[in-house]
Amino acid sequence: MAKWTPKHEAPEPLEGPVVATITGGTILWFVLFLVQLPFYGWFEDHDRLWWVWTCLAGAGLGLIGIWYVRKRDAAIKRDAAAKQGDTSAV
Repeated sequence: MAKWTPKHEAPEPLEGPVVATITGGTILWFVLFLVQLPFYGWFEDHDRLWWVWTCLAGAGLGLIGIWYVRKRDAAIKRDAAAKQGDTSAV
């Protein structure tokens, strides 16, 4: 097993527009839910009703995700400001 252990450092995680990405995905899930609502009967007749509820669940989980990443982003910015304030005092 030791020969499969990586011998290099892991790269730094990529930071991008996380809040915008999660918000866009949540909007997409909700739009897909709304688009499928007029066809509710068809989905029910073909035993595909779970598609509708999957989109609603994706939108709901996306709302939790938006809340989470906004809090995370604010915490990262607070930490960076605190570190910058500490280095300026030295």
